[in-house]
This record gives sequence, C-alpha cells and structure tokens, in this order.
Amino acid sequence: MTDGNPQHKQRRTSSGGLEIREMEIGDLAAVYELGEELFTAERWPTLYRTWDAYELAVHFASDSEMCLVAEYQERVVGFAVGTMLEKRGSAWTYGHLLWLGVDPNAGRKGIGGRLTAHLQEVFIELGARMILVDTDADNTAAISFFKRAGFDDDSAHVYLSKNLTYDPQYIEFHKKGRVADRPGGVRRAIRRAAELRLAEQRQADLKAAEVRSGDSKADKGRASAAAPAKPAKSGHE
Repeated sequence: MTDGNPQHKQRRTSSGGLEIREMEIGDLAAVYELGEELFTAERWPTLYRTWDAYELAVHFASDSEMCLVAEYQERVVGFAVGTMLEKRGSAWTYGHLLWLGVDPNAGRKGIGGRLTAHLQEVFIELGARMILVDTDADNTAAISFFKRAGFDDDSAHVYLSKNLTYDPQYIEFHKKGRVADRPGGVRRAIRRAAELRLAEQRQADLKAAEVRSGDSKADKGRASAAAPAKPAKSGHE
C-alpha cells in the first residue's frame, strides 16, 4: 500500500477531457466490469492469468499507486494495473504491467498510451530500471501497440494446460459438491480492499500522530532550554 506514505502525492493528468489518475474505491466495480468484457475465455482461451475481482482488489489494496484509471465524461474508459518485482541476487528492479484495458467504445483518444506513459512515470519514481509486459502471442494489436511504445526484446514463453474435467478424481470430487470456496465476488473483494486500505490508513495516521507528538515534545524541550534562567530569590529581599 502506498497511501500510507506521507511523501506520496496522487498524480493526475488531464488533456482533452480525458483524465488519468489513481484508482479509487469507487472505481473498482467499473474497472472489474470493463475487464470482464475485455478479458474473456472466448477471446483469449490461452490467457494464463485469470481476471477476477479478487486479483483486482488484492493489487488495489497492496499496490494502489500502480493502479490507474482513465476517466472521460465521469466514466471509466480504461485502466492499468501494475506491480514491482525484485529478483533475488539481481540489482535490477522491474515494473510489471499486469493488466491494460481500454473501452473499445471510447474512441481513439490515445487512452492506452496515456495510461502506459503515466504508469511508466510511477515505475521510475519507485526505482524500476525496466518494465515488463506480456500478452497473448496472437494479440497482434497489443504487440504492435507495445512496440510503438518502445518495448522490444520480445521472447517466447510456453504455457501448458491440462483439462481436469475428465479426470476421475475431479468427477468424484464434484459429485460430492465439495468445491473450495475461493474468496471472490465483486462486493466481497471490494469490501475487503476497503477494509485493508482503512486499516493501513489508520496505521499511517497513528504513526503521523506519534511523529507530531514527538516533534511537539522536542520543541517544548528546546524552548525550555533556550529560556533564560530566573534569578534565585534572596532571603534579604
């Protein structure tokens, strides 16, 4: 969570009626719904990461500074979600652009480019030396977009899958109705994200209050030390 940092100031940019800003609690439902429209199994059957409310809420709660939205006419028309990565034994720190989505009905306003550029600035301020991004090999539009944005040195990755629905253990398990209750659901995820952020904010407020209290005591101590000493009263007065 970055909001607990008293040095952190939310960055906003606005041009042509399009505003790029940090994601807020009230944006989560709209962002999730837009992602549901964009990242579907029908369109991208080999997508190895799953877009769901829980993942969105977790990143929002832990990396809010790297969760951005594009807003046009008071409507969310795009978003970007990123995180920072550090490899053990490496001096390099990476910014990872996890999700980038733009409403196809928003028109050609350069939304994806604005979101990417804004997130790049955040990554630089957080110490990243390189930005990583990945997309489906068949998503030629996304590949062209990222190359125009300066991404190169592409390398292939192989993701394998195994269909469990014909496995005897899977069939037996589901006959008994024992499906694990994974934390999910838009409302639950948003509520959990709000709870995490409020808890973090309370901790930040307490720390800030302790710092102010310590500074106040230190100021009083300095003032007391600087005050001229009163002369001792004489018994002859």
